[in-house]
Amino acid sequence: MSKPAVTLFVPTWNAGPEFPEILDLMLGQKLDRPFEMIAIDSGSSDGTVELLERKPVKLVRIPNREFDHGLTRNRGIEMAEGDVVVLATQDARPANDEWMQRLVDCFDDPEVAGAFGKQLPRDDASPMVRFRLENWVAGTADKVVQQFPDPSQFEKLEPIEKLRAAAFDNVSSAVSKRVMREHPFEQRTFGEDIDWARRVILAGYKLVFEPRSVVVHSHNYSAWRTLKRIYGDHSNLYDLHGVHTIKTRDELKRFTDEQTARYLKAIDEDPRLSPLQRRLWRLRARPHAYAENLGQYLGARSTELANDGFWGRWLDRVLRKGV
Repeated sequence: MSKPAVTLFVPTWNAGPEFPEILDLMLGQKLDRPFEMIAIDSGSSDGTVELLERKPVKLVRIPNREFDHGLTRNRGIEMAEGDVVVLATQDARPANDEWMQRLVDCFDDPEVAGAFGKQLPRDDASPMVRFRLENWVAGTADKVVQQFPDPSQFEKLEPIEKLRAAAFDNVSSAVSKRVMREHPFEQRTFGEDIDWARRVILAGYKLVFEPRSVVVHSHNYSAWRTLKRIYGDHSNLYDLHGVHTIKTRDELKRFTDEQTARYLKAIDEDPRLSPLQRRLWRLRARPHAYAENLGQYLGARSTELANDGFWGRWLDRVLRKGV
């Protein structure tokens, strides 16, 4: 067999009942060059390992305590024979058989360090999740290429502009193995992708958003889980780019009111919902809007919280635990 030109890497852990179908969709991709698949499993006990062993997949098993979002992906990339490594999460369902090809095509340009694709909500996604995905960079329809040959151009941007310019998401992405040798992911419990994107942009490489590469991926998190995830996100975004979206309690209330109104409108206009479902989702709109905005408000203050005595340290630990 020819040496693989592309490697698909997926970290797994108790991937669940939908994973067999997702795995078949991944392995069934139509690609114009040979590809291999590698999985690193961190202690599954639900049959994920046994499934992978029956498939044409290079499988490595590690203890759960050894998993790290950045370092485990580095290990998979180091094992890869392909010059392009496609990265996906175990719950990213390819929308068609061109998902990988569209990402791989981006690397015809040798200046591209990474590319990421579009995410569509699952059929069971809540109206709030649908609204957020449709209004996020990975939900848009236009291809975007970002590059800053002069790093000072990037540093002059406002924090939100930096966030948009260095957007990246390892739910569905691809990276150049050559660039990864120079700029590997760093050890991080959260946000290894946005940290890496900032570093390669500052090194002068290109990042591409390719909307023709599509996966179905969303989560109906509770308001509490949403708060914790956004707290972690905005802790990272403040550290990396200085993003501080909500600075005062007055802004927290105003932005919560505005987001609640947007959610109520999305719920009322969602044709999938029955009258009962619409009433139930309307009850959840404000708690979710508040959780999102509180996560942003507190996340940018995470360092301050962690250094603010017992209760601040306690709150920081609680919000980071299990994310």
